[in-house]
Amino acid sequence: MSIVVIGAVFVDIKGFPEEHYLPNGRNAGSVEYIHGGVSRNVVENIANLELRPTFVSLVDETAMGQEVLSKLRRHKVNLEYVQTVPGGMGTWLAVFDDTGDVAGSISQRPNLMPILDILEERGDEIFRDADSIVIEIDIHKEIVKKVFELAEKYNKKVYAVVSNMRIAPKRRDFIKQLDCFVCNQQEAGLLFASDFSGAEPEEMLGLLAEHVKSAEFRAMVITLGSRGSVYADQEGHRGFCPSMKVQVKDTTGAGDAFCSGLVVGLTYGKTLAESCEIGTRLSASVIVSNENVCPRFLPRELGIEVDVEEAWEREEA
Repeated sequence: MSIVVIGAVFVDIKGFPEEHYLPNGRNAGSVEYIHGGVSRNVVENIANLELRPTFVSLVDETAMGQEVLSKLRRHKVNLEYVQTVPGGMGTWLAVFDDTGDVAGSISQRPNLMPILDILEERGDEIFRDADSIVIEIDIHKEIVKKVFELAEKYNKKVYAVVSNMRIAPKRRDFIKQLDCFVCNQQEAGLLFASDFSGAEPEEMLGLLAEHVKSAEFRAMVITLGSRGSVYADQEGHRGFCPSMKVQVKDTTGAGDAFCSGLVVGLTYGKTLAESCEIGTRLSASVIVSNENVCPRFLPRELGIEVDVEEAWEREEA
């Protein structure tokens, strides 16, 4: 069945200034409506590697909701477990400065509890043939509990990202059960109640290794923006992965693309270091455009020894 992604769909409303951005002034520019959401971005990234992931999520009854489904369907995402419900999608409103960074944002999250009903009714068939699971660790606790229950039953690895770091520190027991957790430097500071803002990569690597060991996390990766990423696990493997030097246009979705590449690598036999390199490449391919997701790649272009035909046959068998 390939990788299963569980989480929310958002509509991203993004504003871009024509000239230098004035935080307290009026800025002429452009406004775009884009399909977004951490999980939605991750599932489309994986689909763009021709791996046909499965999405467990919700959309609403609006025209935008149907557009989301149409696009994912074109990208060969399995939408059998996506339900259409009133208010099923969230909204993220963001304004970018002239360097491509987010100057401010507000998000409205949807009610995702219908996903629990999907997992209660069809979780066995979803998890039985899954290659791995990706979830947003900050979604409803009951959904996360059900995911781990099913993952344990079918011996599946679970990876996670975060969309609301105010919730994630309360989920440390869940994070301990993950095979790998990904977040950025600011989010890591909130998780470990520490100020990492001035830490350089070498220092950040040492801090991460210490925290992973003491918190009993299996593995964790912290993205450092333009400085790359650091990783560490319980077995003592740790390292730094530099970023790729590209012209930044829009950083939205870069972290989701990194997570997608990391999960694909770990799912299909790559080391943590190699998987971070794949994530870095996908992240770089996103920030050079206004798109939230990576362009299309074949798995072997990223060093993943999975043929497209093999992925399709595994699903259809």
